[in-house]
Amino acid sequence: MIESPLLRGGLTLVAGVLTGNVIGFARVALTAYLLGTHSRADSLAVAMGPIDTLNSVLINSLVFAFVPMLTARAGAERAALYGQLLRCFTTASAVIAAAVMLGAPLLMRVLAPGLDPAYFPLAVTNLRIFAFSTLAAGMGAIPCALLYTTRRFGPTAFYQAALNACTSIVALALWKVLGVYAFAAGYALGAWVQFAIMWWAVRGAGGSAEVGTGLRWTELLARPAFFVVYAAGLGANIVFTRAYATHAGPGMAAALDYCMRGVGVPLAILVTPIANSMLPEIARLRALERLRDALRLIDRTVAVAALVAVSGCAFALAFRTPAIRLLFEHGSFTPESTQLVAAVFLGLGPSMVGWSLIEITARALFAMDRPWPPVLAILIPVGLNVAITLKLRPGAAWLGVGSSVGLMAGFVALFGMLHVARKGWG
Repeated sequence: MIESPLLRGGLTLVAGVLTGNVIGFARVALTAYLLGTHSRADSLAVAMGPIDTLNSVLINSLVFAFVPMLTARAGAERAALYGQLLRCFTTASAVIAAAVMLGAPLLMRVLAPGLDPAYFPLAVTNLRIFAFSTLAAGMGAIPCALLYTTRRFGPTAFYQAALNACTSIVALALWKVLGVYAFAAGYALGAWVQFAIMWWAVRGAGGSAEVGTGLRWTELLARPAFFVVYAAGLGANIVFTRAYATHAGPGMAAALDYCMRGVGVPLAILVTPIANSMLPEIARLRALERLRDALRLIDRTVAVAALVAVSGCAFALAFRTPAIRLLFEHGSFTPESTQLVAAVFLGLGPSMVGWSLIEITARALFAMDRPWPPVLAILIPVGLNVAITLKLRPGAAWLGVGSSVGLMAGFVALFGMLHVARKGWG
């Protein structure tokens, strides 16, 4: 049965995502209580957001690139490939993390051009602390891929829970000592805690010295290229919007990140369990040349996700102000902060529909080894977002409208390409 492993994997991932997001709400509420929509909150948001995007690109790119390769091998061959991948991407992740640390001042000038100069040093230091998490994320993606190959979703499902729990605990414990830096330190610690969990789960799976893979490091580094381009294009939407927000006024970048919690929760509940549990199943169907079954599975999944996403978006928009007031309006988060975040959510909230649908469809196509449609489609959201935002020069209420329109247009284009091309796929 196709549905059985999909359902089991999906339920495991749903449990992890729900746990992570419940703790995530507590983490964001703590951030709101201590920082509100002050420029200090901006200095945290502009550093955490890009690292979140970078780590997500690393993890998802490596998982979607190498789950099919690991699935196609067994025994000593799979173990040898796992060992080579771990060595290769440990080195690559260390280089990326070091580059972020060294280039932090330049990166902040690009990613937060309108940030209050008085808080620029805080943002640079936060970015350097956050960069320690990138090494853990890149290294941990390889054990994650191996666990997905064997349909062991439990150890990987609580990645966000580890991040959010450690961020909250360290922030509470060290706030008086480290101030805003405590959030960055907790985030980095959480990434390493999750890496340790996955390392323990796959212990003993290292490559055998007696078995070679026949693959060069250059081949392995090139393999995730399509997904890296796709994921980077997807992440560029919110990165660009956040960079523009620093020009729109103090607290706008922080308000955008508070809104991202409202977008990210339904997005994570839809995309992570469905797409990640669907990946090995579609890879299996592709290996068996059952492409019609794989395409039917994609269509059914997108239809259900669309219904849930539209309903969830309408509910979130209707009740955004009382929800924000209830969750965040404490301490440094004032009634004025509530109105600002509610206004930003009006434009950004609808992005959850296009974002979830384009993610599910694109990940399914990557699992079928059809990377070109997602790569081409993801150029549309970025281009439209930039064009709309620069044309409108929006304030709070329309800050995220370019992202929302662009993502929906990108999904429509991708789904159209899928249905036009599927006859030629068998």
